[in-house]
Amino acid sequence: MLPHDWTGTLGAFGRVALLSITGGAPKVRRGIAALCGLVAGIVVLLVGAGTAWGQPVASEESIRGFLRNEGEPVPGVTITVNDADGAEVGTAETDAEGAWEISVPGPGEYEVVLDTETLPDDVPGVVADTITTTVNPLQDKAVLFRGGEPGGDGGEEGGTPGTPAEGGTDTAQPSQIWQLVASGVRFGLILGLAALGLSLVFGTTGLTNFAHGELVTFGAIVAWWLNNAGLPVLAAAALTVVLGGVFGWAQDVGFWRPLRKRGSGLVALMIISIGVSLLLRYLYLYFFSGQRRSYDQYVIQSAIDFGPFGYAPRDLWIMGIAIVTLALVAVALVRTRVGKATRAVSDNPALASASGIDVDRVVTTVWIVGTALAAMAGVMFGLIQQVDYLLGFRVLLLVFAAVVLGGLGTAWGAMVGALIVGVFVEVSTLIIPSELKYAGVLAVLIIILMVRPQGILGRRERIG
Repeated sequence: MLPHDWTGTLGAFGRVALLSITGGAPKVRRGIAALCGLVAGIVVLLVGAGTAWGQPVASEESIRGFLRNEGEPVPGVTITVNDADGAEVGTAETDAEGAWEISVPGPGEYEVVLDTETLPDDVPGVVADTITTTVNPLQDKAVLFRGGEPGGDGGEEGGTPGTPAEGGTDTAQPSQIWQLVASGVRFGLILGLAALGLSLVFGTTGLTNFAHGELVTFGAIVAWWLNNAGLPVLAAAALTVVLGGVFGWAQDVGFWRPLRKRGSGLVALMIISIGVSLLLRYLYLYFFSGQRRSYDQYVIQSAIDFGPFGYAPRDLWIMGIAIVTLALVAVALVRTRVGKATRAVSDNPALASASGIDVDRVVTTVWIVGTALAAMAGVMFGLIQQVDYLLGFRVLLLVFAAVVLGGLGTAWGAMVGALIVGVFVEVSTLIIPSELKYAGVLAVLIIILMVRPQGILGRRERIG
């Protein structure tokens, strides 16, 4: 239950919004009043979630990882973390799945040491038993010890948890490259869901929505809340996608449509989207806190060996669902009446309206689908990483990169661009530090756009 003062205040906001949308307020004030209703709805959801979660937990940083040999987990191995002065911060043993995690007192440089004397007899050793890593604020840093003969430079920072450890030398082994490509495909498919939603909204409205990352976070947080309330992850994910669609409908009908009716320019709408992004982000921080959280299912799984690479069963389901969803949206855009109307509005809204197409209905449908896709992407990102209030913000630039690289406003381009970005981000860690992998893809994006400004699948536009 909500506190009495919150209930009264939010109820007043809701009544004002309802009266405004149904004609109880002048047209000039409807957009503002509807925005109050939208914010009230978000706050109701988050306050209710906050009540269930309890008081916010102070944020913390940690270092975690997996230890595996030839695809099999290695349990019972001691891991120790020391700070920059050499003082011991914490110690842990790998569990039955080879996983370990140690909390650290704050951001800074740490030394992660593996006790080779605790390795089982059937494990020949690790390439290096010490990794020096830097932990950023609110970061849950992942490191990976590679199985093999001792003598290499070290392990890997920012490795993908659940990735089988590969033995070898200082030079990247073919199996390691294939594993990174496989991880990139998975990341690209999830990124494609978010990029497709952003591309559809841009194509029909021209809006560059900087709040799209917060829609991804919305999906991850709502699914975690539902899962924490007792729903299985799959049921929570399905309900979250539905709630994402409802959230998209509420945004357009209660906020963006009134602004369009008033003739707000695209630059003004873009700036407003930045404000919406900040509002949602700090609402998430206030009610969810800065701590990272995990779903209670499918977090730790053994990888299935596919030869040169491995996938956890969770990853296979995620990729399968993403592929089916992207295919269904693509077919719907080509075959269905709504899809054809969407493409017509994207090409020329005025001509589409003159042809009898209800442009407002099409745009609202696009917002519903786009937000539902973003929410689905958020759930999947939460499964392969962890849930925190900055989840969507961290991938927002990658989503924009995928959309621009593939071609602004083209659904197919967003899918292709997302796959390219996903694979490049993962494979680039062979050459550059993992902390710079996002910067690397943005640099490549700039170079490609200098050669082909319209993107891979975009069309050239004639000016004049």
